[in-house]
Amino acid sequence: MRAIGFTQNLPIENEKSFFEFFTPKPTPTGHNILIKVQATSVNPVDTGVRRGTQGVLATPKVIGWDAYGTVDAVGDAVSLFQPGDRVFYAGSFKRAGSDSEYHLVDERIVGHAPTSLSPAEIAAMPLTSLTAWEALFEQMPIDFDHTQNNAGKTVLIINGAGGVGSTATQLAHLAGLTVIATASRPETIAWTKAHGADAVVNHRKNLVDEVHALGYATVDYILELSNLNQHWTEIVALIAPSGHIVSITGNDQPIDLRALKQKRATFAWEWMYTKSFFETPDMISQHAILERVRDLLDTGQLKSTLTKTFTPINAANLRAAHALVEANRMIGKVVLTNN
Repeated sequence: MRAIGFTQNLPIENEKSFFEFFTPKPTPTGHNILIKVQATSVNPVDTGVRRGTQGVLATPKVIGWDAYGTVDAVGDAVSLFQPGDRVFYAGSFKRAGSDSEYHLVDERIVGHAPTSLSPAEIAAMPLTSLTAWEALFEQMPIDFDHTQNNAGKTVLIINGAGGVGSTATQLAHLAGLTVIATASRPETIAWTKAHGADAVVNHRKNLVDEVHALGYATVDYILELSNLNQHWTEIVALIAPSGHIVSITGNDQPIDLRALKQKRATFAWEWMYTKSFFETPDMISQHAILERVRDLLDTGQLKSTLTKTFTPINAANLRAAHALVEANRMIGKVVLTNN
């Protein structure tokens, strides 16, 4: 089968930064299903893995952690899908990715695809939906299905116009929270408001002053999606007593968790790959989340965050998509499709 990979970290404009090659078509066993990939997206994790590669790899590395496609074959323990099913998923961090003609994935982290969206619109959603859902409704004590319990509660989403932020603002709004999101450019402010934010503050200014100007002394929840170190002091100041903070970005220098002690605030990391990486007992919860997301997309309650499509899936278009994401000015998601 055809795949697109790399063997070293080269500037994205270099034609060898991604190249096409052929590799054997996998055979599914156990809980694995084999997908014929029709669309795949590029996330910051893709560019981070490529740029973080050291030296020259002996064999090409295939990345890509968002996909839409059709089930081609199934393993002997598969019960959730059958050949011909249309599916979407975000894959596993410890397996080859979806930048390939066929892709092997565990059925327990796969959902049936929406039926009312295009392949590109569908492929934009799995990773960001799973990340946002787990951060808001697993790492924080927010119940998506009981909006009355969330009335009057506030969440600050730092980086509201990115892929995860664009989904998290929508999900938090649907859950009944008052959503404050950050954005700085006119186009990102407009996008964020259109995707569920009740108010927008500028992350290039002091967030404490910005949130206070809205009339909020503190917020109940903070979802940090961009530069934890830069915003840590503001987060500590803004979180309410017994509030909850979740970060997906990591930190390049230590953060002072003791600063949260007086407020008895809770801090947690969110890594969407944890369940599949460690094959945790609740791994199948990602299947359940994607089934919920499918329903929300098909009923129009949740909107795809697709903003840019490249056709077809090839090395040149993958380089172009990575260049967009690496510029750090993306709104929403960029997808490659064969349709």
